[in-house]
Amino acid sequence: MENEHPPRGSCRDQFAQQSTVRRGFKGFGRDAGRTPSPWKGTHGGGGHSPQRAERAGDHPMRQRRRCEGERPRAGRGRPRTSPHRPRARPRPVPACGPGAMSGPWGAAGPALRAPRAGWVWAAAAALALGALLGAWRWAAGRRRRRRPARLQRVGTVSSLFVYPVKSCRGVAVPRAQVTPMGLQSGELRDRFWLVTKEDGHMVTARQEPRLVLVSVGCEDGCLALSAPGMEELRVPVRLPRKNPVRNCRLFGLDIQGRDCGDEVARWLTTFLNSEPYRLVHFEPSMVPRKSKDVINLFRTTDEVAYPDCSPVLIISEASLEDLNTRLEKKVKIQNFRPNIFVTGCNAFEEDTWEEILIGSVEMKGTVCCARCILTTVNPDTGVLDRKEPLETLKSYRLCDPSERHIYKSSPLFGRYFAVDKTGTIQVGDPVYKMVQ
Repeated sequence: MENEHPPRGSCRDQFAQQSTVRRGFKGFGRDAGRTPSPWKGTHGGGGHSPQRAERAGDHPMRQRRRCEGERPRAGRGRPRTSPHRPRARPRPVPACGPGAMSGPWGAAGPALRAPRAGWVWAAAAALALGALLGAWRWAAGRRRRRRPARLQRVGTVSSLFVYPVKSCRGVAVPRAQVTPMGLQSGELRDRFWLVTKEDGHMVTARQEPRLVLVSVGCEDGCLALSAPGMEELRVPVRLPRKNPVRNCRLFGLDIQGRDCGDEVARWLTTFLNSEPYRLVHFEPSMVPRKSKDVINLFRTTDEVAYPDCSPVLIISEASLEDLNTRLEKKVKIQNFRPNIFVTGCNAFEEDTWEEILIGSVEMKGTVCCARCILTTVNPDTGVLDRKEPLETLKSYRLCDPSERHIYKSSPLFGRYFAVDKTGTIQVGDPVYKMVQ
């Protein structure tokens, strides 16, 4: 019988020859550089495919294994598709019928799931953008609607006052910057300094009436204090960081202030002839008090340093004249310590001003000013009377019974305003009432 397996050397020679033929074929197009199958015939037909060669036993790899005495590997009997044969296109899945896909992916197939998710996110983003745009248009329309349809002139600014140290003498200024926390002229800000006890509780002219005799100015970056019988004392507006920050107490609310030093503390204590007092300064980095915590009718955005509750107090000249017609001894506007003194309107007309415009500054009326015994301190002598003009005011300026929970039994004189739009005002500016 003829030997089934050829000699090992001849098998290797045959395999090497076939490999040389493969390496020598360059091909063209998509087959460039690929190794053609030696059993592949022409495109018109003929020849044997690798599958048929494998089954016939004449595949070179099988011949090599036979020559080397190896057993065919399991699962390797069917070679890959020839590179010369184009890949079969995937069979389309019908949208319906027996071959249609089922399940949560539906007939569209998994390929459509990602685009669908993209459309969902795009739609959500478009809706969010539309909502933001709608809110912006609504807010803009609301602002336009809130603008006054017309301005009605109701008076003229006759005087401006800044009170740097609470309860000390005010400074009349020709012009002032209106900030959210009150009036400012240069480095003097309204009620940004406060006299306190050693334990931090505030001291005002209610307890020390002679405080109204202390004059305040500002020179070369220093707060200048002067009083009858006392040498002028200067305190730096910008205090050293080594000065301690003290916790203070005003009308039951806590607030901080940086101590101005021992020298000014001795100066105040000597002039008032009292227990040891300190002077503190409110710095812009500190947390202000909320006006709403004092009177609930204020907004949450209204804030102050050491004023009682409001950034701005306005009184009309006609209101003061009306009061003086009822008094035996006339009083001055300094008894009531307003920031803006207005002329050219009727008595107590300021009580009806809800929104006003002075220069470029817009302000909103909040509540009337409830008066106390501080109005009875004579601003020229520093003597506390405790009666007038408070008693006369009580005779005709008490609040409506429905507002008793706000003002209690205190008479009303002047009106508090919050700042809606900051800017600069000056003496002679017209005062407009903003009419809707």
